[in-house]
Amino acid sequence: MPDLEDSGSVHKDLVELFRKSEKMVSALLESATQAIISIDKSGRIVLANRRSEEMFGYSREELLGARIEILLPESRRGVHTRERGDYFERPHVRPMGLGIDLAGRRKDGHEFPVEVSLSYIETDEGTFAIAFVSDISQRKRLEEQLLHAQKMEAVGRLAGGVAHDFNNMLTVIAGYNRMILDELSPIDPLRGYAEEILKAADRAGAITNQLLAFSRRQIAKPRVILLNMVIAQTDKMLRRLIGEDVHLQLSLGSDVGNIKADPGHVEQAIVNLVVNARDAMPDGGRLTIETANVHLDENYVRTHLGVTPGDFVMVAVSDTGHGMDAETRRHIFEPFFTTKEKGRGTGLGLATVYGIVKQAGGDIWVYSEPGRGTTFKLYFPRVSEPLSDEVDAGNAPAPASETAETILLVEDETAVRELTLKMLRQLGYTVLTAESADDAMRVSEAYAGKLSLLVTDVVMPGMSGRQLADALVLVRPGIKVLFLSGYTENTVVHHGVLDAGVDFLPKPFSRDVLGKKLREILSR
Repeated sequence: MPDLEDSGSVHKDLVELFRKSEKMVSALLESATQAIISIDKSGRIVLANRRSEEMFGYSREELLGARIEILLPESRRGVHTRERGDYFERPHVRPMGLGIDLAGRRKDGHEFPVEVSLSYIETDEGTFAIAFVSDISQRKRLEEQLLHAQKMEAVGRLAGGVAHDFNNMLTVIAGYNRMILDELSPIDPLRGYAEEILKAADRAGAITNQLLAFSRRQIAKPRVILLNMVIAQTDKMLRRLIGEDVHLQLSLGSDVGNIKADPGHVEQAIVNLVVNARDAMPDGGRLTIETANVHLDENYVRTHLGVTPGDFVMVAVSDTGHGMDAETRRHIFEPFFTTKEKGRGTGLGLATVYGIVKQAGGDIWVYSEPGRGTTFKLYFPRVSEPLSDEVDAGNAPAPASETAETILLVEDETAVRELTLKMLRQLGYTVLTAESADDAMRVSEAYAGKLSLLVTDVVMPGMSGRQLADALVLVRPGIKVLFLSGYTENTVVHHGVLDAGVDFLPKPFSRDVLGKKLREILSR
C-alpha cells in the first residue's frame, strides 16, 4: 500500500511543475516575435500576446472577445468569415510561406503585408484555431528594392550597349558630315542641309551621353572635391534656371567633408534635380539644397538594399511641388520615363542623376507624396584625402597641319576605322591601320620606323585595346596611347573611373577634337 506522505509530496511536486510550466508558456507567448492569436469557432479572440498589441495597435482588452475580422482589410472580411467556417469543419495545420498574399489591418486603418501559419487545439471546451502572424513589410520593401535594382542593372546594360553601337554610327555620320561642310562654300545652298544634319547628330550624341551616364559607362575623371564648393559655384546658374517664382535656399553644412567624384558630373546631377524641382512647381514655391555629414549605420542598411554602412556626405534637394505617388516613384530613374507633357523632356534627367551617383560609389533615395513635395537625397562616400589640385585642361596645343609622327590606328568597325584614317591623314599624320589587336601586333612587327602613338578602340574581339597597349609598350617603349570607345569597359576603366595616366576620347568625336587631343598627348 503506497505511503500517503509520499503520495502527497508527489502531488505537490506536480502542482509546482505545472505552475512553472504555465509561467514558462506565458513567458514564451509574451516574448515571441510573432503575433499569436487564438479564436474560437465563432471567430471571437480568446488569446492574444504582447506582439499582437504592438502589431495591430489594439490593447489586449480591446482584442479579447472581439471578432478576428477586425484585424483584416474590409475587402477580406466577408470572404474570411466563410473560410473560417470551412477551417473549423476540417481543421488542419497550414505552415508559413505558401505564397499566399495576405494583409493585416491596424486600428488606425493602415494595411500591411503579413504571413500567417495556422494550427489548432482540441479541448473540452471545443476546437480553437491558433494563428501565428508575421509582419513582412520590411521584407517586402527589400524584395521590391532588389527587383528594382536588378531591373535597373538590366536596363543599364541594354542602354550602355545601345549607346555604344549608336555612338559608332554617330561618329561616322558626324565625321563625314563635317568633311562635307569643309568642302562646301558659305553660300552653297546645300550647306544649310548639312548644318542641320550636324545639329541633329550633336543632339543624338547628347542623348547617348545621358544613356552612358545612366549605365555608369560615362567617362569620369574623379578628384577629391568639396561638395559645398561645387554647389556654391553653380548658385548663380541655378537661380537663373529656376526663375523668380521659385525661392532658392542653400543650407550648406559648415563642416562637410570631402568626396571623390567628377565635379562636372556632380554639378550635372544637381542641375538636373533643380530643373526637375522647378518643373514640379509651375506656380512657384520653395527649393532647398542642403548638405551634411551623415553616418549610415546597420539599421539604415537593413532597410535600404545596396547601401554600404559608413560615412557619407549628403546633398538633399527638396521642393514644395506637386509630389509623386508610389507608382511614379517606382519608375522615375528608368530611361525615357517622364510624367511631363510631350516635348518637355526626354525622360533622361533622373536616369542620368542615378548613374552619376552610382558611378561615384554612392546612393540615391527619393521621398515624396502627392501634394507634399519631393526630396532627393544623394549620398557620396566621404574621404579623408586632401582636396585635389585644379587641373586646367583648356590649354591644349592646337593641332598641327604637318607632323612627323606615325600613328598606329586599331579599330574593328570598318566604317569608323576608315573615317578616323581620313581624319588623321587630313591632320597630317602618317597612319598604319589594323582591324584587331593581333593584326596590330603584326603591323608593328613589320614596321621598322618609329611609332609615336597607338590609337585603339577599347572593346574588340579577342585581345582588348588595354591588353594591346600593354603588349605593345613592351616591344616599343615610350609609345603613347589614346583609347577610343562608345563607352568604357573595365579594360580601360574600372567601374567607369579612368586609370591614372590613361588618355581617352569618347565617340563620337570631330576631327578638330581628335587633333587637339593628339597634340596634347604628343607634346608632353
